[in-house]
Amino acid sequence: MLRKLLKAFFHFLAIIVYRPKVYGKGNIPSEGGAIICPNHVHALDSVIILTTAKRKINFMAKEELFKNGFIRFLAKVFGIFPVKRGGKDLDAIKTSLKILKDKEILCMFPEGTRNGLSKGVKPKNGAVLIAIKAGVPIIPCGVQGSFKPFTKVKLNYGKPIYFDKETDIQDKEIVNNLTKKVVDEVVYLRDEKLPK
Repeated sequence: MLRKLLKAFFHFLAIIVYRPKVYGKGNIPSEGGAIICPNHVHALDSVIILTTAKRKINFMAKEELFKNGFIRFLAKVFGIFPVKRGGKDLDAIKTSLKILKDKEILCMFPEGTRNGLSKGVKPKNGAVLIAIKAGVPIIPCGVQGSFKPFTKVKLNYGKPIYFDKETDIQDKEIVNNLTKKVVDEVVYLRDEKLPK
């Protein structure tokens, strides 16, 4: 109940400040596990994704954020869990796989940081590796907007990308190419011209 109330409250604020518009919402499966992979524009893009989705969405967030008591409270309510950056975080991987095994949705930012693609940061392979291990699709998402107050933010969801469970995840070249495929689709959705 608390989650529903807070989600409604944040959604109301998002409508006032950003007037979010969602395209391709039908590409998010109505049931079963999946990973949403958006570009990372702003600290609040996860809030827009969370409040505009019908289904519960779980998020990874850098562990530094959890030093803040209010963030820890929101994390507990909304299913946000910490991840250590810069290495393989086994606890975060286990949590991710459990979420997907429970047929829920996980959101991961392949850039790993805000505007990583624009900064030339190499996309992370984590989402593809977890999707293959869990046997779930990735839903690419392009986030459009400056996130300046009272400007419109758009979410543009693409068609699910499925992976062969027999993919050799030890082959870095194969995994890098699959990550590139996902990121290329995210960039396309981010740059696609949408109705006003």
